[in-house]
Amino acid sequence: MAYAGVLAGAFVIAVTASWLPLGKQIDDYAYDWILRLYRPTPWPTDSIILAIDEDSLRANGGVMGLRKALSSGLMRIAQVQPKAVVLDIILADRSDNESDAALAEAFRQTRNLVLPSDLSGDGTGWDDPLPEFEKSAAAIGHVHLDPDLDGVGRALALEKAFQQKRRWASSLEAFRVSRGEKTIVETPDELEVGSVIVPASNASGRILRIRYRPPEFAPIPVVPLKRLLDDRSVANQFSGKVVFAGATAQTLAKDRWITPYRSTPMAGVEVLANAYDTIAQQRFLENAPDWMVVLFCIGLTVAAGVVYAWLGGWRANTAAATILAAAMLTPYVALARGVVFPLSPGFWTAWLSVVSAAAWQHFYVRRRLVKSEAERERYQHAMQFVTHEMRTPLTAIQGSSELMSRYAMPEEKRKQIAQLIHSESKRLGRMIQVFLDVERLTAGEMELKKENFPVRDVMTACVERARPLADRKQIRMTVAYLGEEILSGDRELMEYAFYNLLTNAVKYSPSNTEVTVSTIREGDQCAISVRDQGIGMDQKEVRKIFQKFYRTKKAEQSGEAGTGIGLSIVEQIVLQHGGRIDVESAPGEGSCFTLTLPLAHALKPLATN
Repeated sequence: MAYAGVLAGAFVIAVTASWLPLGKQIDDYAYDWILRLYRPTPWPTDSIILAIDEDSLRANGGVMGLRKALSSGLMRIAQVQPKAVVLDIILADRSDNESDAALAEAFRQTRNLVLPSDLSGDGTGWDDPLPEFEKSAAAIGHVHLDPDLDGVGRALALEKAFQQKRRWASSLEAFRVSRGEKTIVETPDELEVGSVIVPASNASGRILRIRYRPPEFAPIPVVPLKRLLDDRSVANQFSGKVVFAGATAQTLAKDRWITPYRSTPMAGVEVLANAYDTIAQQRFLENAPDWMVVLFCIGLTVAAGVVYAWLGGWRANTAAATILAAAMLTPYVALARGVVFPLSPGFWTAWLSVVSAAAWQHFYVRRRLVKSEAERERYQHAMQFVTHEMRTPLTAIQGSSELMSRYAMPEEKRKQIAQLIHSESKRLGRMIQVFLDVERLTAGEMELKKENFPVRDVMTACVERARPLADRKQIRMTVAYLGEEILSGDRELMEYAFYNLLTNAVKYSPSNTEVTVSTIREGDQCAISVRDQGIGMDQKEVRKIFQKFYRTKKAEQSGEAGTGIGLSIVEQIVLQHGGRIDVESAPGEGSCFTLTLPLAHALKPLATN
């Protein structure tokens, strides 16, 4: 669960970071880089740009002569029947009467004319064309362009509104009128113009990502206004085309955008032409839905978790590299299919998940290794102690038996040696039995006897056996209260458990202290407590004392012999009898071990393992 929590945290941090402004900026840069890297199949264009450049301005008297020159150029273009003519020159202010009249006449002669409208800089509304101009237009489209925060023009809002007045983008209107369509059909997720579906959802503000022509493509044709006026035959280039007329001169073109392909600003009229081509050629780029991005990130997180949970070494690192590569390559593959998939969510998710999973497994495995090494070392120390303890009776048995076999000795001496051999062999047998018992109890293989016995009798017997040990250390053994409760189970094992607690209390208590034994009935259970005034333990040690071969530091420093397996056996005995063992202890204040066992009449039939 902790491992899953770490991965979930990495996922949340990564996805949240990708939604921040920095993440969005990274996605934009990645989009530009992928767009430059990708090599699409070339697509044709039926648009052409009538450019008012610096030479055209100078040749026609500057800004003051612009409308008259433009009217002459539009009259020539109208004669060759273009599909549509789109202006990117705001015509909200009046000029001289002659120029305005000439331009109005040119508009009347122009088929499928789309005139521009823009949001005013003072926030008062739309700057629409003059009424005499507007009445000749097939449509009024907005030319309001909003670059991203970094100044790059990646998308165009197909819809703009101010208060109750709404305008479609000039590029969209150009497509509509050039195809002879009367209306634009709206749905929440798209726009429909004739048979063409434009994926621009209302939730996103009807944003259209512009598919700019890559530098290696033939550019959209650009014809300067001066050249058109100087040479009538040039007008033939506009036949059957959608014409975008606008300023490209630095002195006029205020709306200049940096595109994903180049750092040199592009005039607004060229941007509109590229947006029109995007719609006309249906080269749409749709944003991947949020649910897909989140699902992809979840997949990366799960993959990283599985890799480091099941693999190790170079295999895990190779698989992790594959996950990172998938996160990096997915946006490119998606763009090739017309889907803009953000880089930062997958990138951050993959990296954070891989690093988190690798770090967790490293420290987890390292922790397990350290724990295993500590247990092995503790086990070795315990085995060394046990071996030493077993060597003592074995040495006595071997030495005594050798004396009996080599030398003739009186019968009395022979009996003494035989008695020593007998007692030492019994001692060795008890040691071996203790180790066998703990293993059998742990494995659930110990067969428990079924008999009823008074708790008073067992506790009294154990106290009397332990009293000589207490007397040698001048420790008082006090029986506070022993009830008449009846327990059921293996009496011999229960005596072992009680006696172990008593001897531990004596061993780890200083002189002139007290060990108190008591019982109390709690419903259908009997609680047996052994309380001492010894060295005590902290809570961290309390949680470990029932592990095999574990001894507290103070216990080891006390000089008292021990294997660290007694309490492990006690716990197994109590659990096998359907009870529990609780410990209350504090350093320097002593300990209280309480065995809570079911009474005979409340105990369910014991299972024989």
